[in-house]
Amino acid sequence: MTKDIFVIVEHRRGEVRDITFELLTKGYELSRDRGKLLAVLLGFQNEKIIDKLKPFAETILNIDDERLKEFNAEYYQIVLSNLLQEKKPFITLLGQTAFGIDFAPSLSTAIDLPYSSDCLDLEIENDTVFTERQIYGGKINSRISLAENWGYLVSVRPGSIAPRDVELVAEVVDVSSPIKEDIDYRKFMQYVEAAKGEVDITQSEVVIGIGRGIKEDKNLSMMEDFAKSIGGVLACSRPVVDAGWLTKDRQVGSSGKTVKPKLYIAVGISGAFQHVMGMKGADTIVAINKDPNAPIFTVANYGIVGDLLQVIPKLNEKITELKGA
Repeated sequence: MTKDIFVIVEHRRGEVRDITFELLTKGYELSRDRGKLLAVLLGFQNEKIIDKLKPFAETILNIDDERLKEFNAEYYQIVLSNLLQEKKPFITLLGQTAFGIDFAPSLSTAIDLPYSSDCLDLEIENDTVFTERQIYGGKINSRISLAENWGYLVSVRPGSIAPRDVELVAEVVDVSSPIKEDIDYRKFMQYVEAAKGEVDITQSEVVIGIGRGIKEDKNLSMMEDFAKSIGGVLACSRPVVDAGWLTKDRQVGSSGKTVKPKLYIAVGISGAFQHVMGMKGADTIVAINKDPNAPIFTVANYGIVGDLLQVIPKLNEKITELKGA
């Protein structure tokens, strides 16, 4: 019996979300020598999205229905309940996002499918599925074995898996929509854009993370100038948010956001496990800390031991000099 892996495609306004490519990467790894990797696409007039998905899956199950043009958890549950019970994939992957959180619990209940949520990773050993999750507020990583069942539903935290090109050529299989009636009690109304000036730290190629080492909020302006000088955005560890110096949407770590920039500069951050979980996927990590024994140096590619209040102005000065050259 084959053990196929399904990935629920997350998309918005015709664009596939990054989490989908992360899940397809993990799905490809899990499906080798076991079964097929299938992307499950719910939407309307999906041709452009299909073209983007073809190199990443072996099969695309395309459910095309005008009522699926915009996300609606009620319609998703109807479609996926039917599909999963008919096809019986071994593992169904989705993102631990607002999208996935909205329908995964009720889908699990509706078809009696074991559900492991907010996972950092998963693997299969001798047909047993193991998931990795954080417990006790992110202080400990736990490895959980899932009880034997015909299938499993697993949501994965965005940024936990590095996406890779797998160079497949997917076959597209059209699947009839099982939706019989319109749902009136829950409707898509409109997209609400982020307020002008808000920053999505997960989309920046350069992130400067600041910690309690900046000492006081009056030093924020210096750090903001530094971030601007190198084309980056300012992020932080939890103590900075707790102090009220930056907002929660700038927090990196197990209780904040996961970032994977090309460059992450940790300034005045000791390197607690909870913070490292949110930035260890960066291509290059630079640490600036006056404590040579700070844990952050164990994950950094480059380190500067020194007082950030002296180091940052010198870096700013050098950057300005190079820009003027």
